[in-house]
Amino acid sequence: MAYEDIDRVAVLGAGNMGHGITEVTAMAGYDVAMRDIEAELVEDGYEQIAWSLEKLEEKDLLDEPADAILDRIDTTTDLEEAVADADLVIEAAPENLDLKHDIFGDLEAYCDEDALLATNTSSLPITDIAQAIDTPERVLGLHFFNPPVKMDLVEVIYGEETSDEAADAGYEWVESIGKTPIYVRKDVRGFVVNTIVGPFGGEPAWMVSNGEATIRQADAAMVHRRGYPMGPFELADLTGIDVGYHVRKEGGGDIPPIIEEQVEAEELGRKTGKGYYDYEGGDGADYEPGDGEGFDTLRVEARMINRAASLVGEDVATPDAVDTGVQLGLGFPEGICRRGDKIGLDRVLEKLETLREETDDDRFEPHPYLVELVEDGKTGEDAGAGFYEYDDGDGALEGYHHLNAEIEDRVLRVELDRPSRMNALSADLLAEIDELFSSVDVDEIRCATIEGAGDRAFSAGADITGFGSLEPTDAMDVTPAFETVHDFPRPVVAKIDGYCLGAGLELALACDLRIATERSAFGAPEIGLGLIPGGGGTQRLMRVLGETRAKELVFRGNHIDADRAEEWGLVNRTVSRGEFDETVAEFVDDLRSGPPIGLNVAKKVMNEGSEVGLEAALAMESQGFGLLLSTEDVMEGTAAFAEDREPEFEGR
Repeated sequence: MAYEDIDRVAVLGAGNMGHGITEVTAMAGYDVAMRDIEAELVEDGYEQIAWSLEKLEEKDLLDEPADAILDRIDTTTDLEEAVADADLVIEAAPENLDLKHDIFGDLEAYCDEDALLATNTSSLPITDIAQAIDTPERVLGLHFFNPPVKMDLVEVIYGEETSDEAADAGYEWVESIGKTPIYVRKDVRGFVVNTIVGPFGGEPAWMVSNGEATIRQADAAMVHRRGYPMGPFELADLTGIDVGYHVRKEGGGDIPPIIEEQVEAEELGRKTGKGYYDYEGGDGADYEPGDGEGFDTLRVEARMINRAASLVGEDVATPDAVDTGVQLGLGFPEGICRRGDKIGLDRVLEKLETLREETDDDRFEPHPYLVELVEDGKTGEDAGAGFYEYDDGDGALEGYHHLNAEIEDRVLRVELDRPSRMNALSADLLAEIDELFSSVDVDEIRCATIEGAGDRAFSAGADITGFGSLEPTDAMDVTPAFETVHDFPRPVVAKIDGYCLGAGLELALACDLRIATERSAFGAPEIGLGLIPGGGGTQRLMRVLGETRAKELVFRGNHIDADRAEEWGLVNRTVSRGEFDETVAEFVDDLRSGPPIGLNVAKKVMNEGSEVGLEAALAMESQGFGLLLSTEDVMEGTAAFAEDREPEFEGR
């Protein structure tokens, strides 16, 4: 079965996860039945979907009317009715193995023998759930994250007997609903994301329990020194301290005393008004940036990296899958495998070995795969290999972590390399763009292109988690990258396929030419956060679109499609994806064969002329024209015209 064969989906459960999965499935165009055991539960779930779709429609985030989406949703309390015609069933019942066995036993009786059977479990082994039926090869995990409408990640999990055909069909279906899947190829407890997040919360809890750190110190250090979106104790308060407690208890490991104390006191976090922080009588998570000094962040990250080594070394997941999982599922600023390579795996191993010797605690035992990497000299970026290989081959420009850059046939090709974050522009990525366009040897190139990695976005905006520790005055200096691209002495082409929003749109506006696919979407949504574009967006939009249309984009914060973007003059061409590369190549060929000095002067005169009065702009144009008359390129162009041949410009 492939996802193309899936027409109708059944979701079993109308709670938070069930109605969320139902909503995203219907939004993607599928007919879906939502079932729960009581009519009141089904009705509540349906009302939640209707409310959510109404809000999305108000923000112009739907491709069709909310009512059209709701029309694709059927509700019932009858299990047989819900699944009778389903090509895919997703069970989202409470985490009780006996209950799930009952459900799957009935599914085998009620469903077509070719139907794909999935569970949204977050803690129970897929293998154990599949024991309830005689065809376990068609059972897999599709672990959505809460809330499904907002969270992009879905873990596609193999049970011991899950077939590749079933897993691949589930993976492709997840892609078809606009989510990002990762394969979890072995049925390990915690799958990928929860395996990594365990020590993120657990190790600081041990450190605080042992008097080695304070709660505020741990949270401040991990957020303000290491860039995580939330501190471990702040995160525990948000998700519920009891949730983490029960996960650890089920896993059979020791539980840090501070977690047990909070559970015994029934101070479980935000939901009880008090947890590690006081949310009723206090200020909540009130740690400050300076509170994190002295906290051993490497101790926490080393354990997470060690967990990643276990997943990769035991063929549970690839480094890419692990990194995509923690970025999309946990909001980590970068993948944990990438972070390990950046820190140095030899340093990570040394830290673990030291802690193992000092504490005699098995939680610091280095995984054999981590040891193997270090012994093989694969210690990370500086060594050219670690979890990843870093030799990019001929023409590649090295030393960049968040983008790929190479010079090929006199074209600087730049790829924003954060596909799991939809190429969101972090402070580090912006710094690398600025450094690249400031330092590259301009004499080697005739033009440049910028595109986004993956197949979903040029760039979906700024990665605001990366700016969390900035002071307001510092934020004013975040965007020299846009000016550097705008002022680059060679033409720059933005290759836009997918979302081009916020800071991503500002980067595209800093380029000279913009080619887009028909499926692309453009917008300046900052106003929805109470902000305005901060990288030149307001001013460049005014110059490109004029006041009326620029203000519509900025004030309303809505998206426009590629056809309207072309109509408004925001992009030079809108083409199908099949024509995209060919169209870009035609532009690049013209730029590559053009006169470098002439193009440089033309760009400079046009950019600067737009910012001054007409008289001054005409004077600049006249000066540029006079300057070019003395170049060898003009003589070559004149001779080629007279001889009816193509000119060969040398940039002299």
